[in-house]
Amino acid sequence: MIASTAKPPKTFTATRNACKLCTPLGACLAFAGVEGARTILHGSQGCSTYIRRYMISHFKEPVDIASTNFSESTAVFGGRDNLRLGLDNVTRQYQPQVIGVATTCLAETIGEDVGMYLREIAAERENAGSHPPVVHVSTPSYCGTHADGFHATVRALVEQLAEPGPRGAHINVFPPMVSPADLRYLNEILADFELPSTVLPDYSDTLDAPTWEEYQLIPRGGTPLSAIRAAGQARGSVEFSDVCDQQATAGAFLADAFDVPQRRLGMPVGVARSDALFNLLQEMSGRTMPLKHAQERGRLIDALVDGHKYVFGKRAVVYGEEDFVIGVAALLSEIGVVPVVCASGGNSGRLARALAGVTAQTGGCVDVRSGADFAELEEMLPALQPDLLIGNSKGYSIARKLGIPLVRTGFPIHDRIGGARLLHIGYRGAQQLFDRVANALIAAAQNGSEVGYMYM
Repeated sequence: MIASTAKPPKTFTATRNACKLCTPLGACLAFAGVEGARTILHGSQGCSTYIRRYMISHFKEPVDIASTNFSESTAVFGGRDNLRLGLDNVTRQYQPQVIGVATTCLAETIGEDVGMYLREIAAERENAGSHPPVVHVSTPSYCGTHADGFHATVRALVEQLAEPGPRGAHINVFPPMVSPADLRYLNEILADFELPSTVLPDYSDTLDAPTWEEYQLIPRGGTPLSAIRAAGQARGSVEFSDVCDQQATAGAFLADAFDVPQRRLGMPVGVARSDALFNLLQEMSGRTMPLKHAQERGRLIDALVDGHKYVFGKRAVVYGEEDFVIGVAALLSEIGVVPVVCASGGNSGRLARALAGVTAQTGGCVDVRSGADFAELEEMLPALQPDLLIGNSKGYSIARKLGIPLVRTGFPIHDRIGGARLLHIGYRGAQQLFDRVANALIAAAQNGSEVGYMYM
């Protein structure tokens, strides 16, 4: 059952350590998954510095994000001239195929009409050499999370670039916020089903690249611009979310504007949710599941049987983006771990209902915290006596104080190497996540034993 989400009276009036990151960060991540793209943040320079820091520390890759660099006078008189100069500079220095413009809190607060600015700038430059296509998305951080910015940017890309045309054989796939390793695995699955597809965004190469012999101003990889333009000609769209407004997604726009059928799944973490993905791909491709994936599923089931005695009945706290929390909670319920608290900085209003559907089999009482604050979690968790935390690096201080393991997943992971290489989705991702959870619990038992036994 799901406990009431009503919270006790607060002794504070402001968020002290939000369980989320800023909305423009999600926009920068999505634009990084487009081939030849370069992002400009319309606002103060500190916003781009903050986002670069988070992305570089997680992906361990160089990340360039331009800024229109608001000053005091810009905040009073507006940033139109700064935006024009920024577009000129980025076009000249990077020669991008497309420029993404995301707004920050400052630009939104003073009421910048970026869409109007871009139309005026384009008209001014008709006879002076044009910029590449520019995609604009509104991303004030006081109206959402990094996941909201991510999904809004994916919709903006198809809304502003997709074109009509004859129906093709390909499908559109709109993944949730996952790792580059997840995206490579997703592309592998689609190729194994021989399904022509456009994965948008695809930062599997741009944010997890091999060593370069020479510095690349824009890393190779990403979803081709031509593929985004052809999104309106696809024979179907598949998107992954339990919490996004069904009428506000990229798939919804394509369905309304181009009559592209829309299919929706939850984030495919765990056995049942991975089954749903593979069943859908069998239906859309007309092919049976490739033997490779059937065997991976069988090995996963075998591993769950082998390891259930180490995980069954344990109590976990899961936090992060709403869709990520739901997916992880689904896997935990399958292996008998009770997710005693599920927390997210998101406020979609759909988290509790989705969790109720995936945690019923544990029989545990789940405390759902939307709009969560890490400081609030730190105060409430000692009484719940969880056995482990599952989430990003921002929960480390809580895990340290409680003396319990933290299984690092999601974004950001900035105090370990390999955050970009972690798998979460599909049978392969479930296998790796289960192994990490089980081994974290085994290690905690060993470390807490007086004799430090070696054989279990």
